[in-house]
Amino acid sequence: MTAIDPAAVFRQEAAELFEVLEAALLDLGQNPDDRELIDSAFRALHTIKGSGAMFGFDKVATFTHEFETAFERVRKGEIKPTQDLISVALAAKDFIRALIETPDETDAIIGDAILADLSRFVPPEAGAAPMVPAEAPVTPAPAERRPVGWRLRLEFDQHILRNGSNPLDLLEDLAKLGPCFVVPLTEDIPYIDEFEPEDCYLKWDVALHSDCDKAAIDDVFMFVIDEMKLTLEPLLEERGPAPVAEETLPDILASEVPLVPPLAPAEPVVAEQPTAAAAPKVERRSGEPRRADDRGIATVRVQAERLDELMDRVGELVIAQARLSQLAASGSDLSIKMIAEEIERLASSLRDTTMGARMVPIGSLFGRFRRLVHDLSRDLGKPVEFITSGEDTELDKTMIECLADPLVHLIRNSIDHGIEIPSARAAAGKPEQGRIELAAVHAGAQVLVTVKDNGGGLNTARIRAKGEEQGLIAPGATLSDHEIHQFLFHPGFSTAQTISALSGRGVGMDVVKRTIENMRGSIDLSTVPGQGTTVTLRLPLTLAIIEGLLIRVGDQRYIIPLSAVEECVELTAEDERSRGRNFLNVRGNLVPFMRLRDAFESTGEPDEHQKTIIISTGETRVGLVADQIIGNHQTVIKSLSKLHSNVTIFSGATILGDGTAALILDVVQLVALAQAQSEKQQMSEAA
Repeated sequence: MTAIDPAAVFRQEAAELFEVLEAALLDLGQNPDDRELIDSAFRALHTIKGSGAMFGFDKVATFTHEFETAFERVRKGEIKPTQDLISVALAAKDFIRALIETPDETDAIIGDAILADLSRFVPPEAGAAPMVPAEAPVTPAPAERRPVGWRLRLEFDQHILRNGSNPLDLLEDLAKLGPCFVVPLTEDIPYIDEFEPEDCYLKWDVALHSDCDKAAIDDVFMFVIDEMKLTLEPLLEERGPAPVAEETLPDILASEVPLVPPLAPAEPVVAEQPTAAAAPKVERRSGEPRRADDRGIATVRVQAERLDELMDRVGELVIAQARLSQLAASGSDLSIKMIAEEIERLASSLRDTTMGARMVPIGSLFGRFRRLVHDLSRDLGKPVEFITSGEDTELDKTMIECLADPLVHLIRNSIDHGIEIPSARAAAGKPEQGRIELAAVHAGAQVLVTVKDNGGGLNTARIRAKGEEQGLIAPGATLSDHEIHQFLFHPGFSTAQTISALSGRGVGMDVVKRTIENMRGSIDLSTVPGQGTTVTLRLPLTLAIIEGLLIRVGDQRYIIPLSAVEECVELTAEDERSRGRNFLNVRGNLVPFMRLRDAFESTGEPDEHQKTIIISTGETRVGLVADQIIGNHQTVIKSLSKLHSNVTIFSGATILGDGTAALILDVVQLVALAQAQSEKQQMSEAA
């Protein structure tokens, strides 16, 4: 059994808390008066500090304590969370992350500088009393009743014991703030036949005699605040100057106006009264779903490597199932065929379940870019509104990991090149604040991820001039705007006038294109001058198992991703006679086609009736001529070795049911090859 590293567990939990903290701070910049956001950020800080101290991260606990102390004044309402304060808080969050992930490489001077910046916006409290208590009159009127503590009503969720929390421990922590008088409320305790030993049925009324503030009480219940209802009001002294003694607290509790209707007096009651009082309780409980059912809603942390290993095993099972189905089809034993069909159904169900376990909402990725937009907007002096949609769209976790870098480059380009400076936007009649929209949506077997800005759009003339300057475009060549825009993805191509930390080296868009193509996706670019640019990434749902179309060319079999296939048509005699043209007439539209026998240099005579598979990528359609279309095939993708890295028209391989291998065609590369052949043919005809 593998031993669990406590430090690794803390790092994993801290990473989630950092996401919560960063999201709360960024939202706080838009809604500085939102108490829920302030409390959320404070809870995250408090948890990081406590857990860090428990797991031996003393530097984390010390720095976070200083950060938390300063942020406490924001929580009390003494300091407004300005944009400058939030920027410093984000820098502090980054420093805490560095202390956890790379403690040996983190310089304490950075932390001191951050705390110094923090003290400029949150000056330390003077020796005077806090602001909130100071609001009370210094010399109250003789008849005025001043607060001497707090009255609390504690109502916990029934399942709180199952989550490891003990209300009695919380009451002990509360008693550390001052003398307490606690009254348990037992009216919700059910009859024994309905009693769940792991449920909490008690409530408590508490009179706390202490001069502590509300924040101190909130700290006691910080970790269970989402699992309880806490009602709080000041506890007022009796009229008169005499101090309240500890032994009079029960009398004070009885004399005050209760938070809820008081309990029935402790006097003999008629035997029927409990039955009558309990009747609605029983009816309410029988009408509600039992809280015990909540135990079925839970999550379990699983290492990503185990999911990868599980997916590999499922892939092997799919291959073995395909072999079994092929053997059953070649025989005449009905029982074997029935078993093969059952195994196929179970393997398909297991495949879908395993792939579903690997699916992650893309919102987990989108959340990372809010900080990027915030920092770039500040550094470049361009106010930018960042809008996301489709966060619930799910992708394979491997796809999520691969998609991070391309989106970083696209968003940076949109802010740096697309969004104009405020003066230019004002001159163009646009609002001063730019807008970037990041969206995801399912489209069949693909996911479309769109990055859209409302900037100035692409400067086609400038791109063409830069292409001619670098020798990529022949002077005077006739090119469409779409073709000119494709040069943005060329290695080393950049229209930036100067090289900066953000742009100018011509690397970003090249990285985007190569990464997306390695993911078997495609990228579309559209622009409207003066209105903005839209970049659309078309991605498969997963990189592990796909639905493919199995074809035969010569004596070899190949796989085409089914998501790229539009239709299949037969190559007619007329098309055969026009071998020099290589264009197919599909319902009045000319579609270039490529003979795979020629591309793969297959031997032997072609079949008499060849088939054409129309594939598409983006707006481009190409026909692939094959000898035979065998049918649909569940394809388990196996990566090619490094020796085949230069073979660009294949994206991987798979094992068929008979144990032989079939190469998977790279649709994007095939379309590019077909386009190059078409352009070469057109140039030769023009000559």
